[in-house]
Amino acid sequence: MTYAAQRERMVAEVEAMYAETAAETGLEAMSPAVRAALAKVERHRLVPPEEVSLAYGNFPLSIGAGQTISQPYIVALSTDLIEPRAGQVVLDVGTGSGYQAAVLAEIVAKVYSIEVVPELGRSAAERLAALGYANVEVCIGDGYAGWPDKAPFDAIVVTAAAPQVPPALVDQLKPGGRMVIPLGTRWGAQDLTLISKHADGRVERASVLPVRFVPLVHGA
Repeated sequence: MTYAAQRERMVAEVEAMYAETAAETGLEAMSPAVRAALAKVERHRLVPPEEVSLAYGNFPLSIGAGQTISQPYIVALSTDLIEPRAGQVVLDVGTGSGYQAAVLAEIVAKVYSIEVVPELGRSAAERLAALGYANVEVCIGDGYAGWPDKAPFDAIVVTAAAPQVPPALVDQLKPGGRMVIPLGTRWGAQDLTLISKHADGRVERASVLPVRFVPLVHGA
């Protein structure tokens, strides 16, 4: 089976999960933009060589340094929840392999991505550049602090679990913006949470789905 065919099979599995979880998430199907991005991004080029044969399975994979590449369904759902649009600038906290950044980059104008593990950040930046994602910029840094020099952001996607919402990320979110973040502890319950910042600065949160992510760690 070609990689393109494997991607289509993966997309079909993700679509089936949307239908299964619609009562919890409020989303019955992927948006056309997210579906197109999932069908295009070459996930097999964003995983370690030993994981290439599993690249299009709808499950997380190890990428080294105790980190993982998220399940495609969760990547799609997180992307849909922020309601991405052309022209937007999005912050991706936790670059990892670069997969979430690549999916976002297929839809929005610019993605700024932060990774705390230097070797992961550098390798992801190299892979994303090789894939032609000139609209993704990666830095090594503390995700809790966000990227103030590039703020404010139309939306933020956090791909590691924090015990609470980092105040810096809320500050860097534009009024009217949306953030998706897993909240909870490493060994306890975690919920994928949608943070909405209203035009008047009021912040609202809603739990979407139980999840399991690696923890968001502070930089040195």
